[in-house]
Amino acid sequence: MKLSVFALAPLAALAISSVRGGPVEVASLSTVLADVAREVGGDRVAVVEIVKPGTDPHLYEPTPGDIKRISGASLVLASGLGFEGYLDKLKSSVGKGPIFLVAGEAISPLMVNEQDAHDTGDGHDHGHSHGPGGKYPDPHWWHSIKNVQAVTRQVRDALVAADPDGRTTYDQNARAFDERLAALAKWVRLQVAAVPKNRRVLVTSHDALGYFARDYGFEIHPVQGISTSDQPSSQKVRALIEDIKGQGVKAIFAENIENPKVLEQITKETGAKPGGILYADGLGTGPAGTYEGMMRHNVSAIVKSLQ
Repeated sequence: MKLSVFALAPLAALAISSVRGGPVEVASLSTVLADVAREVGGDRVAVVEIVKPGTDPHLYEPTPGDIKRISGASLVLASGLGFEGYLDKLKSSVGKGPIFLVAGEAISPLMVNEQDAHDTGDGHDHGHSHGPGGKYPDPHWWHSIKNVQAVTRQVRDALVAADPDGRTTYDQNARAFDERLAALAKWVRLQVAAVPKNRRVLVTSHDALGYFARDYGFEIHPVQGISTSDQPSSQKVRALIEDIKGQGVKAIFAENIENPKVLEQITKETGAKPGGILYADGLGTGPAGTYEGMMRHNVSAIVKSLQ
């Protein structure tokens, strides 16, 4: 079925007019990248969110309608680093129409061990590309503000290439967004300073906050692996419960797109309290509907529960 969906793409592309007289059409496979594109592009871009807030991007597969919209875009934004396991197939399906920007190419990815990237025990590969020494890149790059700043410059350059007349607008908008991101980074460091170092332990639904942990000195204990499709073994759950008890972890954090029943078991057996909802795989709605809002929400929930 999935192959037949991709096979429809060339026909869909032929149905799209190549005449573009309005804003630069951008299709985004990431809610974070959609926000970055709006910040940099302003009213010179029209962003279509293919993957919408509340969708689990680990499990998403393009529909025929999605492929049609992607084929008609000038620029397609993807996270990369194995996050979109269908990406290579999608590129070949839409042909030479849109330009693909892969955000993972703009950063130095955090590499994780194979056992952390694949905690299923089922022997299946879930789309992550192999790196040196059998390690895998963590695709959740946006939990480092420095990475988002690098990707902002990448998006700016791609928009300038697609719309040279808008260079001044894109430069100014990217500079303004970068300044806000720098202010956000200072705010995060100030907030995190309120959490004693021995309490900087995050128990989360899946392993999505590695970049945040690296930047701010946290230790991560995920229930699932890098992907939400990775289901933990009973042995791992038992070991995690013992770790939580041993370290006196105060709170366990669920995610907006998934709240595994195993979290209830861990909470019950350890006495740790629910630490609130985190946005791990993308943006939410309302105040968490922008990158800045998402980061402020996550940091506030973490600091409140652990300080």
